[in-house]
Amino acid sequence: MFSCLIWMLVLLCSSLADESSIRDADIFPSSPEIERGSTLKLFCVLGNRYTPHRNASHIIWKLNHELIAQENYNVVNETVSSVTIHNFIYSKAHVKCFTKYLGKEQLLVHTEVKSGFPPDTPGNISCIYYFDAELTCTWTSGRQTNLTTNYTLYRKMMTERRVTLPNTVGSCQSQTESCSFYYPNTPYSSSFCFQVKAENVLGEASSDCVPIPMEKIEKFEAPEILSVKQITGIKQLLTVTWKMPEKIIPSQDLVCQVQYRNLYSNSSEFVTVALNSAEKTGSCNLTGLWDSTEYSVAVRCISVVSTFWSEWSKGKTASTEEKAPSKKVDLWRVIESSHSAGSRSVHLMWKPLNNFPPSGRILGYKIQYFPENNAVLKMTNFSTDTKIILLLNEEAYIISISACNSAGNSPEAILRIPSTDEKTSQIIETVRTFTTNQEVVVEWIVSKPGVTEYVVEWYEELETDPFGRSWQYVSNSTNWKTNKKNFKPFVCYNISVYPLYGNKVAAPYSVQTYIQEKKPSEGPVADTGIPGKNEVTIKWKEISKDKRNGFISNYTIFYKPEDGKELNETVNSDVLQYRLKSLQANTQYTVYIMASNEAGGTIGEPKTFKTLKFDKEDVIFIALPVGLSMFFLLGLWITCILKKHAFKKVCWPDIPNPAESVAVEWPLDTSMNSSFLKGVTSEAKTIDFEDVSVLEHCFPEESQEGSLLMNCESHVSESTDTNTKGMINGDKKILYNEDNEVAKCFSPSMPYVITDQDIRSQMLSALIPAKEIQPTEMLEDDLYESQQTPIKNEENDNKEVLKLENFSEKALFNPYLKNSVKTREFLISENLPGHSKNEPRIQSAVLPPSQQTVAGQSYVTLDMFRLATAH
Repeated sequence: MFSCLIWMLVLLCSSLADESSIRDADIFPSSPEIERGSTLKLFCVLGNRYTPHRNASHIIWKLNHELIAQENYNVVNETVSSVTIHNFIYSKAHVKCFTKYLGKEQLLVHTEVKSGFPPDTPGNISCIYYFDAELTCTWTSGRQTNLTTNYTLYRKMMTERRVTLPNTVGSCQSQTESCSFYYPNTPYSSSFCFQVKAENVLGEASSDCVPIPMEKIEKFEAPEILSVKQITGIKQLLTVTWKMPEKIIPSQDLVCQVQYRNLYSNSSEFVTVALNSAEKTGSCNLTGLWDSTEYSVAVRCISVVSTFWSEWSKGKTASTEEKAPSKKVDLWRVIESSHSAGSRSVHLMWKPLNNFPPSGRILGYKIQYFPENNAVLKMTNFSTDTKIILLLNEEAYIISISACNSAGNSPEAILRIPSTDEKTSQIIETVRTFTTNQEVVVEWIVSKPGVTEYVVEWYEELETDPFGRSWQYVSNSTNWKTNKKNFKPFVCYNISVYPLYGNKVAAPYSVQTYIQEKKPSEGPVADTGIPGKNEVTIKWKEISKDKRNGFISNYTIFYKPEDGKELNETVNSDVLQYRLKSLQANTQYTVYIMASNEAGGTIGEPKTFKTLKFDKEDVIFIALPVGLSMFFLLGLWITCILKKHAFKKVCWPDIPNPAESVAVEWPLDTSMNSSFLKGVTSEAKTIDFEDVSVLEHCFPEESQEGSLLMNCESHVSESTDTNTKGMINGDKKILYNEDNEVAKCFSPSMPYVITDQDIRSQMLSALIPAKEIQPTEMLEDDLYESQQTPIKNEENDNKEVLKLENFSEKALFNPYLKNSVKTREFLISENLPGHSKNEPRIQSAVLPPSQQTVAGQSYVTLDMFRLATAH
């Protein structure tokens, strides 16, 4: 072994390889293998591509991805740079050569360096010799070299126990710790020694030549069993015969070993038999065996001088002489409900005999059954299986089963199947289960003594196959134990205990249990339904049985308002809905439910809901007044429709238009008494507008309406006469144009305007004589037309001339044409004299505001009052 191995490459400019033979860059040595801990030296050579712009001073080195320190660099010449790595301890590493130019690194070339150890001297050489077939030797190589190591096995001849090296008669090579010679290079001799040589790039080592006699390393092939059989008339005995292999070193005594084991036991027994080299077969008798028991037999052999047994032969089985089974089978049943009238399925199952010694190989089972009250109808079935289905009617049946072999039948196992309408008694008061570290224990209490036999039945709750149930007979005990391995964890089991009275089965007592629990695999999914204003009903479904993993103890409802504190409510496991109260109105909530058992709880998927802004009571409280109001408005509208004429007459009465009256025929041109106008004008100047008050509607009786009509006709007649006289006398005064109408008679329902002087005038009317006034009535339309076509008075006397243009400034509002309540007005002064009863045309009376106008009264309109005031 070298303590330090230095790779050096002396490069002289004159001795360098030709430039054309050097690549762009190269590294020497290319893939070195060195001893671990030694010093490594590498060279990097630049090619023509990098010169003259770069030289060896631009070369940098990296070990794996780490930069090697500059002090380890050495520039040999312009194109060659070397690096020295001390104490190389990597089993394998990459050394890279870079060129650094203008601040950039470019990889030139890299190599993989391996480190290891020189080989140790091989030892513990051993060989196995298969006569005329194969010679295989193995050895130990020592510590790992981490480098490729080759091994050579030498077989040499020995003379007087001294090794003569030139007398090598064979060798084989390998890179592992074994090597073989194959026929025909496997001669038999007792004068061989074996040597192993190991070598790698770091060195080599050879073992001593170990002498090994060939007869001591011989190993036979496995013998072949010819037969294993019974001897007629002899019980509990089997004879075994076997054949020796052909390739065995001659003149060697042999020893064979016979192994036998019954199929109901885990231990084996051995018998040794000696043979000489001339014997090609061997045999022995196995005694002390069980009756009717099946045995497995195997044989192996060895030379008396060898150290290696042959392999075991292939096993063969045989049975001792059989006898009839001595015990009955364990029989059980599962009764299904009736499929149709008079038919039901009974699932029978039984267990094979497991008595010791066993009763031999069972050929099958005989099943017999018949109605309890009619044994003549016995039926027989034969089955090689341990289960069968019988279709029985509603009667009670007796069923028996016996096991059969070549020697006979076992005792019958009898079971009674009750009728469908039979009621069995309940004598078990309670059953409890619990689990210890390794066992499941079932205990029960009975109410009646005397029962000595029970059947404990257990099966998975989700098991639907009746033959998938397990059961066991229990005698003279009220508890039962079994290994926990017979139950699955996290699975619910139904456990039932049946009392037995001979062949009768009483009513069972059943419980459910988990041998081991864990938290549920999934949580309940919440269903919020329709939320209210301050409450909501949360509903959920039970978790499926295969995902409960235990008994659900309770449910916890978690609910949280948006940006609020989370709250929860816990209910029992039998509750599947819960009403959350005192919630905030118009608020979004998140709710989820956790199902819990003894091992923990699992939360289901969250659900969101939003409470209402108004609940049913609020809607009713709002809708009821609105509905009543709408109903009232609808009724009022219908009433208005039905009584529209009555309401119109009261609220909007029809105002008669004198121009459309058929009572009289109005002339186109009329003249007005100038003295009347002068009286009205002079008196109007003394009336203050603020003294005018409005009189409410007055509806005259029918008699009054008639007298008003007569008065209107008289007034029209007199006006017509006056106008006619004026024309005859040559009176040229024209007050109205041809489109104007003379004073018209108005409806008695019109309102009137009465000043304060009217009231005083009424009070003084008895003392002060009334003066005659002339009645005047004008329409607003008349004034409007008079404004556009004024008429000038051309008379030469000293009468006042009426200019209609001056009236238009104050006659903008015409209540008469707009059906206003102010259409008709009285213009009465307290200084106006009363009229004579003999002058109906100018008759006037002073009335209080609350007094109706009587027929024949003279009045003037508000238009006239405004006309006078304006003038």
